Amino acid sequence: MKKEAYKIHFNKDIIVTLSEERLITPSGLCMVGQIFGKSSLAKKAARMTTDKRSQPQIKNGDILLSEIGMLTLGKTSFDYINEFHSDPEYYKTALGIVYGIPSESTLRMRLDTIGQSMDADILEGNVSMFRACKVEPSTLLCGYVPVDLDVTPFDNSKTHKEGVSRTYKNFDGYAPMMAYIGTEGYGCNFELREGKQHCQNGTPEFLQKTIKAAKQMTNKPLLFRMDSGNDAAENMEILHWDDPQIKFLVKHNFRRENKEKLAESLKKVCQNVNKPREGKTIYIGTTWKNINTENKGEICVRAVYEIIERTLDPNGQFLLEPKQEINFYLTSLDLSDEEVIELYHNHAVCEQYHSEIKTDMDIERLPSGKFATNALILKLGMLAYNILRIIGTEAMKQNDMPVRHKTIKRRRIRTVIDRLILIAGHLTVHARRIKLALGKSNPWANAFIRIHKAFAAI
Repeated sequence: MKKEAYKIHFNKDIIVTLSEERLITPSGLCMVGQIFGKSSLAKKAARMTTDKRSQPQIKNGDILLSEIGMLTLGKTSFDYINEFHSDPEYYKTALGIVYGIPSESTLRMRLDTIGQSMDADILEGNVSMFRACKVEPSTLLCGYVPVDLDVTPFDNSKTHKEGVSRTYKNFDGYAPMMAYIGTEGYGCNFELREGKQHCQNGTPEFLQKTIKAAKQMTNKPLLFRMDSGNDAAENMEILHWDDPQIKFLVKHNFRRENKEKLAESLKKVCQNVNKPREGKTIYIGTTWKNINTENKGEICVRAVYEIIERTLDPNGQFLLEPKQEINFYLTSLDLSDEEVIELYHNHAVCEQYHSEIKTDMDIERLPSGKFATNALILKLGMLAYNILRIIGTEAMKQNDMPVRHKTIKRRRIRTVIDRLILIAGHLTVHARRIKLALGKSNPWANAFIRIHKAFAAI
């Protein structure tokens, strides 16, 4: 029997035309303006003067607001500002822009002029935004608020941007240092660095700024976590002080030490030995390490060790030679050895935050050829990232979203952008007021209205 070919029937009754109605796609920018408007940064930028400005009626505060608006949409290229000109009244009102939306060339040149001159103001504005929105970074089960510091390379291969050089990932790009606070992963401090720069170079100064910002964002005890690249006496000197609110957890870098010899001596005296399976033995314990610092002299730091010895692989295959994994964790915590190890393993969650910034917000390939401008965009990206994270955290407080799993504790940035920022609305102006109406068939509309009311009431 001959099989009939499957035919596709197109609906010829659908007619596409232009409408006079004002339909806005990124309706969520009104929430972005709400949150950022509580920061003092825009006012400080508006008072800042620059020489030889194009479009002088547009203040620097409007420049920063326009850039942050684009970043919260996941757009970094300067030419995306042209989309704001499609309905300037809405974008100005939503973001709180006073004078006007800049052109592409004005946005680029003005950001070049500002450069890194507002780094301190941006950090202060980030703190003031958190305070005004009454956002409190969440704690770990042990009661400490985590502050995770880590370097993540930005791939900017095949470009001639200033500061782009070979990273430890073997591609050309930048190697920014990022600091996140709380279990939500809020941005505490971001710093752009050249790709070839070692992760410890400049970290003591970065660490001091991060401590200052973190203590302003919460009054709870802080736990600073860093990997082995930042195992340095300078960092220990900064963190190893008499403030009970500051604790640290740093993976030890053995460098030229004979760690195999050290492991053999520790295994002989270890009291905590367990065998989770045949052919695998784990030794866990605590020892002490002396560190010579420049100003405090020699300090004694607790070192929790974990030695994993394998003679069989997980499939039961005998290994020709036993494999040994040796990890040391320097810490000022007074928790059990197992808790310290688990807390450091949890430090790896910052890789997810890196991924959201680089992919969800598309910040990895920075748009300018000038290093100072890209450093500014990364700093503003921190504010945009925090705004999106704050909206996502607020969204999780009730069960009015169409998709909600009990195991999910935070929303990805991409989900926030797609569902709550890029939500379509119908714009009307009546009695000198702008009304934004959401479609009743949109399953995220109720959550959007609730979040908008929550920040309007603050």
